[in-house]
Amino acid sequence: MRIIFACGGTAGHINPALAVAGRIKELMPDSEFLFIGAVGQMESDLVPRAGYKIETVRVRGLSREKTLGGFFHNISAAWHLVRSTIKARKIIKRFKPDVVVGTGGYVCFPVLKAASMLGIPTAVHESNADPGLTTRMLSGIVDTIMLGFEESRKFYKNPEKTVVTGTPVRGEFSAYSKQAAKAELGLPLDKPLVVSVWGSLGAENMNEVMCRFIELAGKKPGFTLIHSAGVEGYEKMVEHLRRTVPDYEKNGMDVREYIYDMPRVMAAADLVLCRAGASTISELTYMHKPTIFVPSPFVTNNHQFKNAKVVEDAGGALIFEEGWFEPKELLKAVNDILSSDDKLEKMSAAMAKLAKPEATDMICDRIFSLLAENRK
Repeated sequence: MRIIFACGGTAGHINPALAVAGRIKELMPDSEFLFIGAVGQMESDLVPRAGYKIETVRVRGLSREKTLGGFFHNISAAWHLVRSTIKARKIIKRFKPDVVVGTGGYVCFPVLKAASMLGIPTAVHESNADPGLTTRMLSGIVDTIMLGFEESRKFYKNPEKTVVTGTPVRGEFSAYSKQAAKAELGLPLDKPLVVSVWGSLGAENMNEVMCRFIELAGKKPGFTLIHSAGVEGYEKMVEHLRRTVPDYEKNGMDVREYIYDMPRVMAAADLVLCRAGASTISELTYMHKPTIFVPSPFVTNNHQFKNAKVVEDAGGALIFEEGWFEPKELLKAVNDILSSDDKLEKMSAAMAKLAKPEATDMICDRIFSLLAENRK
């Protein structure tokens, strides 16, 4: 089988495609893959690192601003769309895929549009509870729409095309037990671990919150902490803590530039503090991890808050809105959860109910079905 994946912009769009490609490779070792991404985005690094070929097209997202600047931006975006669709068509005709799958990002539209025009089976996966503009625009074009959340079905006018699969999670996230992960990380087995992570670049506001959080936790906190400050905020945060809490590392507070062994660290966690991207939520539900979400206020259509609300309503998480809470309130919530085994167990059980461990296989099955239907 020959398959093209269109994805890009964020790891949350790229990792699901990599997970599905990896599973198809296991099931059908002779399969050939090509990824199409946007020029200058992180997929140009992540995809080759995973061992796959990638080609790029130049795309621009649409502006929602009703201003003169927004108008001219959209004129430029439309021009890029025409050119990127033409280039995508050339790439597709050269590669001759059996199916084309999009997993998110503006690049999906020109690629799946071109594939549809060429009569090639198409599928799109939407991981967010509130679908993005690209997926909505594609809903009338593609052959099947795969959803991360049941709650997002209502946004589509083509219910016969939709199937709730969940969002794929890489197999490494099932490789460790909590106790084994803690032992490998050299963490005390009798103390809960809090993991605090805010994306590869970090988040300046949350680093400031976590600085104060660590200061307030004192010399004998009831938990250990691994905090990812991000490549842009690590040095500033460490410099600050060395002035205000010189013994923070001895107190069990581990501040890192980046968490490179995320599956193992997440396996060791008793409680997670993080953003609410759809892929992150899939990993957390897959691992049954109680969570406190601080959704990013800077994402389109506030989709992270909507993702987090689904989990909070199910009982698996709490939501703290950035800019509307004090570090002492976050610390209190952490201590309240960790001090109650009953609360931890109930939150973990709620996360387990939301999990879709079969997501990757369901998506593979849908792709295979599309291929079989096209060959009839």
